Amino acid sequence: MYFSTTDDGIELEKIQNDLTYLHNCYVEMLRDIGEEQVANAIEEGHHSKSDSEKISKAFSLYFQFITIVEENAAVQLRRKLEDEYGLDRISGLWGKTLQDLSDQKIPETDILNKLPDIKVEPVLTAHPTESKRSTVIDQLRSVYLLMVRRENEMWTTLEKEQIRDEIMTAMQRLWNTGQVFLHKPSIQDELTNIMHYLTNVFPKVLPMLDQRLREAWEKAGFNAELLDDYRKFPKMSFGNWVGGDRDGHPFVTDRVTRETLLGLRKQALHLLKNDLSGLAKKLSISSFEVETPAMLSARLNEMKVRGGEAAIQALERNIEEPWRQYLNLMQVLLPLQENGEPVEKPDAKRYYTSEEEVLLDLDILIKSLHEINAGRIIKSDVEPIARKAATFGLHLAAVDIRQNSQFHDNAMAQLLQASGIKDGENFADWSEEKRVDFLNAELQSSRPFVRHRQGLGTEADAVLACYHVVNKHINRYGTNGIGSFIVSMTRSLSDLLVVYALCREAGLMELTDEGMACKVPVVPLLETIEDLEEGPDILDAFLKHPVTQRSIDYRQERDNSDRYQQVMVGYSDSNKDGGIFASLWSLNQAQLKLSAVGEKHDIRIRYFHGRGGTISRGAGPTHRFIAGLPSGTVQGDMRLTEQGEMISQKYANTVTALYNLELLQAGTASHTLSKDSGKDLQSDLQPIVNKLYDYSLESYQSLVHSDEFVQFFSQATPIDVIESSSIGSRPARRTGKRSFGDLRAIPWVFSWSQARFFLTGWYGVGSALQRLRDEDPEAFSELSKEAVNFMPFRYIITNASSAIALTDTEIMKEYASLVEDQALADEYLNKIEAEFNTTREMLELLYGHNLSERRPRMYKMIEFRSERLKPLHQLQIEQLKTWRGLKASGKEKEAAEQLPEMLLVLNAIASGLGTTG
Repeated sequence: MYFSTTDDGIELEKIQNDLTYLHNCYVEMLRDIGEEQVANAIEEGHHSKSDSEKISKAFSLYFQFITIVEENAAVQLRRKLEDEYGLDRISGLWGKTLQDLSDQKIPETDILNKLPDIKVEPVLTAHPTESKRSTVIDQLRSVYLLMVRRENEMWTTLEKEQIRDEIMTAMQRLWNTGQVFLHKPSIQDELTNIMHYLTNVFPKVLPMLDQRLREAWEKAGFNAELLDDYRKFPKMSFGNWVGGDRDGHPFVTDRVTRETLLGLRKQALHLLKNDLSGLAKKLSISSFEVETPAMLSARLNEMKVRGGEAAIQALERNIEEPWRQYLNLMQVLLPLQENGEPVEKPDAKRYYTSEEEVLLDLDILIKSLHEINAGRIIKSDVEPIARKAATFGLHLAAVDIRQNSQFHDNAMAQLLQASGIKDGENFADWSEEKRVDFLNAELQSSRPFVRHRQGLGTEADAVLACYHVVNKHINRYGTNGIGSFIVSMTRSLSDLLVVYALCREAGLMELTDEGMACKVPVVPLLETIEDLEEGPDILDAFLKHPVTQRSIDYRQERDNSDRYQQVMVGYSDSNKDGGIFASLWSLNQAQLKLSAVGEKHDIRIRYFHGRGGTISRGAGPTHRFIAGLPSGTVQGDMRLTEQGEMISQKYANTVTALYNLELLQAGTASHTLSKDSGKDLQSDLQPIVNKLYDYSLESYQSLVHSDEFVQFFSQATPIDVIESSSIGSRPARRTGKRSFGDLRAIPWVFSWSQARFFLTGWYGVGSALQRLRDEDPEAFSELSKEAVNFMPFRYIITNASSAIALTDTEIMKEYASLVEDQALADEYLNKIEAEFNTTREMLELLYGHNLSERRPRMYKMIEFRSERLKPLHQLQIEQLKTWRGLKASGKEKEAAEQLPEMLLVLNAIASGLGTTG
């Protein structure tokens, strides 16, 4: 038996006690500042229309306090369980993972050899859904830390009162802080938020993560001395989309990308400088006490020559402390000016130009400390800094450049027109055969289409300006700060070849002996159900292409890597397109086929999982998500997005950040190293689940593609308020239209959750299971027996059951009353409610008991939140009626005046549900 704290791992009694404590603090604070009416509303759990703005804010904060209590309770429970039962008690973490591998009789040497090949790369994206301002996140963090302090039983009565006063002070600061963005956040606002995690959270967590692995390694009975070098640990790195992702985001310009890359580099250099400076303060080892190793002295002399005048000044300090002098010289070699700004064009003879150089000097430092038997200093003081240097380098995080294939087509058309190519302006309409033939011919030459790169057209100017920024950055600082060029809505081979042609135009192609190779990986993003089905054929043609072959070989030699091709798979659009079952299963099947294509070409496929923050967009317990991935597709490499409010939920607090990163690391290792028991089940059950895929897709699409469904959606959810909100810097629609195809997946999901339908998380599952049971009882019986053991299927039904738990049919009906055509409302509401009941019944049949009995704690917490959400839903419905009436009457000014108050309610409901999109 093991215990998972991701589902029901919370102690209700502790939560109730802590919540009562915070509740009392909150009410007392409100009464102290004269907000008697608001305090009464919190006490009694009701809503008054006359003070809706304050009440919305009050409930919004209250829900966030609930989240703090739940998070702290989960942390304390994990500590308690590990203390009482051992590190292998909790699923998904290193303790359980290594114990499982040991139980499978996998030798520790095999595990040790493969650990350094494990790589995890969370990619931070801020555009979609973060509805809380970073200022609010900081203040909430203060309350959380005070609740953690309160756990200590050593405090005196007076000290406990002091903690209580500090909590109420933090609450008062929160009360007087604006809760939502009244103006859309700038990209710089989003980047500032991302920088906080990259500089203040992850560097602090990384050494703790390594320590967790060391402890679990020893507790599993493995030889602790084998794990004696930081290079033996799994690799960790980070990616970033803020300032690089320009798909439907016109505000991300070449200037923004340049400033983003330089800003990340500056922060990385300061992080490293601060670490080296801090280490220098610790290493007060005197040459009078120990003999200075020859290797250290030799390297000191080399660094002195390289550092010039600045090195001589550094050596004048700490004369009898060579280790301090060494670290002072390492700081001199960092490409930073005296004013703290990075050196714009660092001379390789004078400065470090890569983290590899830094790591080589740290390795010499480590070896010199080994010579004086300073093992503890190495382990505690030096290796954590080496790990951080290897992780964050001189770039902090790799920036991906994402753009839509249609945008690239427009850019290419403008280039062809400017260069006088016949019919070039209609490039987007050329047949695929004509496009590929033309691009193949062009890619045999290094000659650009045009000599100038401005005034070509909006799209061409934008793409080339961005690519020139990337090329300039690579030429000055190397490739580590650049991720890849991701092509959204990849529909064909030519969508990828176009990027090669555009790269040629910007100098991003390297001329090798065999021909041109691309400096930056070009990555297909497969998003819709159809794209996922076509993806293997597209990838096969792409990997066959000589430019791709040369590019992979070129980067293998340049980066000292294996031969791999990254492929991004999207969870949001495929869910919007086909519903949760069809989405997750099509992703499963696509990955198996894509991996087979890679194997055919002797190229490893590196998957980049575009998960969102909700069940509908691929979210769910991290280790369950990884365990549900197809057998053989992870191969020790996990790259995935962390989006919107999930960044603050997962990483705002150190211990929670540690837990979530450990789940990623250990889950990736487990999937890669475990003896493969899932292949047989996949083979046996795939035909059955394929049927369910067809049934669920038919059910879901018959609903969303019916004639007037978008009208129902537009009126029965607050989509129009979301489109008017300031949650992210990105528009809610790709164009100005509101059609099913044009709606972005994130506002689509956000709208259904606000109205408590959560339709995208379960619709189609019940009718599919029911149809299988009725038409093929034997297959249904076989699937039922293995429902929990077959991890991909288990992940689907677990997520669907979570979405069912969040759905409230009574609230749904109240939102449906907003639809002007009552017959239309009744028609769709009846369909949706019938499918809801069917899905719940079929899931209960699979599990063998009621869903609420299966996860009683989760249902209890949802029930607790739902009671306090009801008045907010009622208020939002009233607001929507009034606001829409004003807009329909042409009273735009009066409608605009209503919006700030509506956004507060929107934010309060999102806080109560713990999710936006």
